[in-house]
Amino acid sequence: MNFSRRLTRRFDEELRFFRSWMDGPRNVGAILPTSTIAARSMASVINPESGMPVLELGPGTGVITRAILARGIDPAQLVSVEFCSEFHARLKLDHPAVNLILGNAFELGTALGEFAAWKFDCVISGIPLLNFPVEDRVRLVDDLLDRVPAGRPVVQFSYGLTSPVPARLVDFEVSHHDFVMRNVPPARLWLYRRPG
Repeated sequence: MNFSRRLTRRFDEELRFFRSWMDGPRNVGAILPTSTIAARSMASVINPESGMPVLELGPGTGVITRAILARGIDPAQLVSVEFCSEFHARLKLDHPAVNLILGNAFELGTALGEFAAWKFDCVISGIPLLNFPVEDRVRLVDDLLDRVPAGRPVVQFSYGLTSPVPARLVDFEVSHHDFVMRNVPPARLWLYRRPG
């Protein structure tokens, strides 16, 4: 893709993201999409050799989706759950082979439908967890860890200084994965996993 097309796509993504933030800031964590650097770092936890599908939560404009696919995941092996109907509609156009679901990640048992029984290699989450009560965050991550093999991670994007899921409240491992300065604002990435 040439430079002008990349620039046009980036501007279009940022405009859609900002409009969505204006409509409902609780469901969008910032006024700009995730940087490609942060997206690549999140996708780096994927084990493409596992042969297992990947679950993505909150794909937004698709920056993280593209990083997941670039890791070698077949689009049919990616299940993405998006809450915003405008983002979902655009993602369907951009990634028609990805299993895109319009739904609420906090109600995954219902939202995943036919994929509810699947086990995933890992979960990549762009949900703005800090916008939700801590008990909902703990419940969500606990549910996600039931959907991956022991030892495999849930990676979570956050703008907070500490993990959105406090280690003192849970019985799974919480660790820092990355700090991405080249993101607006700078982002911290966290890993959650049960011992393998």
